[in-house]
Amino acid sequence: EQIEALQANICQLKAQRKITPRHIKIQDLPENERFHKLANLSKHFLDTIKIIAYRAESAMVNIVREFLPKPDQARAILRALYATEADLLPNYLNKTLTVRLHHSARAHTDEVIAKLCEELNATETFFPRSEFRLIFKLGSS
Repeated sequence: EQIEALQANICQLKAQRKITPRHIKIQDLPENERFHKLANLSKHFLDTIKIIAYRAESAMVNIVREFLPKPDQARAILRALYATEADLLPNYLNKTLTVRLHHSARAHTDEVIAKLCEELNATETFFPRSEFRLIFKLGSS
């Protein structure tokens, strides 16, 4: 008798599940459970950041190209550089922040990265919202 009662209950639940709609329109949801679309301003802001980052990368590519026998390798070298770990060494007395880059697997790439560091150091860039001047170095030197 219990099994028959449970099977009847299962049949009722299956019938109820069949009539339940699979999709719910957003307008049918209660106000507090509705999804809100991201504002266009957020998308424009993120797109602006991406454009600025791409322009900065392109400027660095133009610097690196000068020192490469095959200029088309510049982006690949920079992508590898971006994926490499670096040490951040603040010097509170001199108000500098040294970014010490680790050596790559190839000596020629290290030479190119060292020249890039020289070019970046010549700009005397300050870390945002601080008084620390950025210094880029390759390896422990």
